[in-house]
Amino acid sequence: MKPGPLNLITDIPGLRVGNATDARLKSGVTVLTADAPFAAAVHVMGGAPGTRETDLLAPDKLVAGVDALVLSGGSAFGLAACDGVMAGLRAAGRGFAVGDVRVPIVPGAIVFDLLNGGNKDWADNPYPALGRAAFDAAAADFALGTAGAGTGATTGNLKGGLGSASARLGNGVTVGALVVVNALGQATVGDTRQFWAAPWELEAEFGGLGLPASFPAAHEPAPVKRLGEATTIAIVATDAALDKPALQRLAIAAHDGMARALVPSHTPFDGDLVFAVSTGARPLPDPATDPFLLGHAAASCLARAIARGVHAATPAPGDRQPCWHDLRP
Repeated sequence: MKPGPLNLITDIPGLRVGNATDARLKSGVTVLTADAPFAAAVHVMGGAPGTRETDLLAPDKLVAGVDALVLSGGSAFGLAACDGVMAGLRAAGRGFAVGDVRVPIVPGAIVFDLLNGGNKDWADNPYPALGRAAFDAAAADFALGTAGAGTGATTGNLKGGLGSASARLGNGVTVGALVVVNALGQATVGDTRQFWAAPWELEAEFGGLGLPASFPAAHEPAPVKRLGEATTIAIVATDAALDKPALQRLAIAAHDGMARALVPSHTPFDGDLVFAVSTGARPLPDPATDPFLLGHAAASCLARAIARGVHAATPAPGDRQPCWHDLRP
C-alpha cells in the first residue's frame, strides 16, 4: 500500500475537491464532486449528527448516484451550503432527470464551529455563497489543515482541520479519504506530539514520529465540549466498482480509522459519520476477497487523513487552541 501522487482523495481519477474559507467567520465549506454522478452511501456512528438528504443513500432508495457531497462548518446553518452547490450544478446542466427537469442530488453533513472565536453575527446566512464558491473551486489539488470546512475545527487539545490521504493497492485499486476533524477526542497521545494514527503512517506524512515509548495511564476523559459541539465527518472513496450496499459496508469499515486516530471517538457528543463513494471506473479484481482489502485500506486512509488534518493546521487571529506545530518537540 503506497500513497498516490498527491496523497489526496483526488488521486482517484475523476474526483475533484473545492474549498471556500471565510477567515473572519472562522468557518468554511468543502465540496467533493465529479464530472458524472457517482454512487454513494453513508454510515453514522456518532450521537449528534447533522445531515441533509442522507436518506437517499440507503441501498433501497431510488437514486443510484449523487452529483456532489458537501462538508460544512456552521452547524445546522451550514446545511444551506448544499443550496449553493445545487445552484452551481444546475447552471452546469447537472442533476437527476425527472422529465425535462434536472434536480442536482447533493447530500451534506456539518460540524459545529459556532463557538470558536469567529464572527458569527451575520444578517444573512453565509453558507450558500460559500457552498457555491467551494463548488466553483473544485480541482484535483486543494489545501489541507485550516481550509474549507476545516477552517474553524477543533479537537480535545489542538486545532483540528481538513485532512486527506490516498493509497494505491497491489490489485490496482485506489482508495482515498477526506475528513473534517472537529472531535471531542484527541488525535495526539496524551501531552505528546505523536499521533494515535502513527502505526498507519506512510512516508512520514505527518511527521514520522511514531508512537511514544510509553503511554499515559488509562483514565476517564472529561468532555471539553458540550453535547452537539463535536463532530468528525468524512468521505472515503474508491475507483473500484461498488454498489450502494457494498459502499455502506465500506463506510462501516472506515469508521475503524476514526477510532484508531481519535481518542475517544463516536461519543454521544459527536456526530461522527462517513460517506463512501465509488466512481465505478475499475472492476473489482476479486469480488470474493477484495472487499476485505478495501475496508482495511479505507480505515487506514481515514486514520492517516485525520492526523494530516491536525498536522497541517495553521494559526489564525482569535484562535482558542494551539496548533500541532506549536507543541514543543
